[in-house]
Amino acid sequence: MRLFSILIFLFAATNLFAEQQEKAIQIHTDKLSMVFSVREDGKVYFQYFGDKISSDLAVFSERQKNPYYGESAEPELLVAYGGRNAFEPALRLVHSDGALTTDLIYVSDVNVIVDDNVNETIIRFKDKIYPVFVDIHFKVYQKENIICEHIVIQNEGENEVVIEKMASSSFTIHSSSYYLTHFSGAWAAEMQRYEEKLTPGIKNIETKKGIRTTQSESPSFLLSLNGTANENYGEVYAGSLAWSGNYQLSFELDECGVLHVLGGMNPFASAWHLAKGESISTPEMVLTYSSEGIGQISRNYHDWCRKYSLQHGDQIRPIVLNSWEGAYFSFNEETITGMIDNASEMGIEMFVLDDGWFGNKYPRNSDKAGLGDWQPNVTKLPRGINYLAKYAVDKGLKFGIWIEPEMVNPDSELAKKHPEWIVKSGDREILKIRNQWMLDLSNPEVQDFVVETFDNVMALSPYISYVKWDANRHVTGVGSDYLSPDRQSHFWIAYIKGLYSAYDRIRAKYPETTIQLCSSGGGRLDFGALSYHDEFWPSDNTNPLNRIFIQYGTNLFFPAIATASHVSTSPNHQTGMVTPLKFRFDVAMSGRLGMELQPKDITGNDRVFATKAIETYKTIRPLVQFGDLYRLISPYQEGGWTSLMYVNKQKSQAVFFAYSTEFHERTKFFECRLNGLDPSKRYKITELNVVGGRKYFWGDNKTFSGEELMRKGVELDIRSCYDSAVLLLTEI
Repeated sequence: MRLFSILIFLFAATNLFAEQQEKAIQIHTDKLSMVFSVREDGKVYFQYFGDKISSDLAVFSERQKNPYYGESAEPELLVAYGGRNAFEPALRLVHSDGALTTDLIYVSDVNVIVDDNVNETIIRFKDKIYPVFVDIHFKVYQKENIICEHIVIQNEGENEVVIEKMASSSFTIHSSSYYLTHFSGAWAAEMQRYEEKLTPGIKNIETKKGIRTTQSESPSFLLSLNGTANENYGEVYAGSLAWSGNYQLSFELDECGVLHVLGGMNPFASAWHLAKGESISTPEMVLTYSSEGIGQISRNYHDWCRKYSLQHGDQIRPIVLNSWEGAYFSFNEETITGMIDNASEMGIEMFVLDDGWFGNKYPRNSDKAGLGDWQPNVTKLPRGINYLAKYAVDKGLKFGIWIEPEMVNPDSELAKKHPEWIVKSGDREILKIRNQWMLDLSNPEVQDFVVETFDNVMALSPYISYVKWDANRHVTGVGSDYLSPDRQSHFWIAYIKGLYSAYDRIRAKYPETTIQLCSSGGGRLDFGALSYHDEFWPSDNTNPLNRIFIQYGTNLFFPAIATASHVSTSPNHQTGMVTPLKFRFDVAMSGRLGMELQPKDITGNDRVFATKAIETYKTIRPLVQFGDLYRLISPYQEGGWTSLMYVNKQKSQAVFFAYSTEFHERTKFFECRLNGLDPSKRYKITELNVVGGRKYFWGDNKTFSGEELMRKGVELDIRSCYDSAVLLLTEI
């Protein structure tokens, strides 16, 4: 009977391709093209990804026998394990009869018009023998020049299929050399940039932490051809996986000099059992390309993110005072109202009450207790959250609050009531990180609890309009009381899908609430989680010198409008470094400005300066939050200076930031060419955030042509360590 079924499927597959003609499948944005060729044998080959092709594409439908490809080396669009290719596979299945191989053949392709800017091409494949279908989706954003790729696997057979690996995206490049830019770090040092030349073999970037997966490595990458990445010229490919769990990026340079790029969920301990009639979708890989350097890569991502992968990406972000570094766990009602009073006087627009406001039987006076018991602490806040929230609103501020709903302290009512909700490996000891355990979001009951927690916190006051969502540990001792013994490997994927399901429900109920994405700082910074949030916390490290590097790496992919960048006290609480208040403001104003301190500690002339700087930021924030980013001097470049600027779409206004990160002797001076301006326009330059009449730009209030500023540049007298300047350019 089994042989008869196989013969039927073979006959059907043969008929599918009996009259199959070679053809090209073309995907285009305004400036990019992808081209694949369908061969008469039903295989689909990757042909091209790069600048938009306007010439006749018939050549791509011809069978090309390139001399550097052997019979087993042609780049298939989707490499499934078991074919002639020996490359790292994008898909690996185990069929019900134990067969380890999969042989996919083309079935069809269709293009769906979503709107006047978005369309989706879907290419369907089927295994030659088994009733397994694989659809590759390419969602195309025309104006933003972004292509989002993912796959869907469907089991139409009677028996279970086990998925051992399923990448979201794969493509091939042929060039003389390849330079990979990737990102790593640790708590307080996220998104540090590393660049290396790829050599033969496989280079993997991956994580097995389960959550808080971007605090060390990142699922975002750049690939520069024939030289290191440059800001304004050269071919660069970029990808960023929209997934908040384990991931793996693979860069395989083969013996023919061809680079095979794979990206998707990490297959580590994640075998997925696909039952009859079930399907599973991978996360999207967000791809783009530029032949004009990494600057255009960033602008593509930023435009797309603001419109399609960020909540309220078209709305100005408020200036925030967060209570954490100003109060930590040691506060009472008077502490908080005092901070609100000072924030109001300084022109701050949002107050956020951070950790420490909850728990009664197990009061949250440190990170050792209370997590999971989301009722206001009556000792600290006898009149509750509504009193504080209304107090803030009456003072002209909005009010926000901190939660960490995925986690629980062992010393909490929740942990004692629901031990079955804790992530644990059978009867083994449950390991603590930051004195806390994790809740099992693969369990629908826990998903319900997370949604109910959000509901209950929002119900504390009608004046809550902002929620800071944190997650302060990663997965250890993996295991689930909810999942059956033969489905424990589902945990890594099911947890994130459960989190996203909770996000979906919360966003449906609270579409206007601002939610910040935080995870021990930048531990969950990816386009998957970000799509549910309005902004993110890049790092717990608020020291401005470190933030220059952290925000440089972060803003290669993610826009300034979502980058919470706070002024904190000096000496800095994370590093002990002493820096001028002006330097702290000048750095923070290049993102979404906020403050992370006790505002009453800012006194005298510093108080006057801070209040004025906040007022100034309100005038330039449309440029920072919606403008095109041009990085002018990288902080990784030798010389001890760094600079960037934002230019509005009309090129009528721009704001320029420059920082000295080292001491420079008197014979050295700063000079920098600007970018992104209209050379035919004339711009008046005004220096901002001036302290005590000390100006760093000789041409303050003078007028210059765009051509002069982009060809000759500007000279600034920023020589000492932590000197900085901010210039506003306005068309006249």
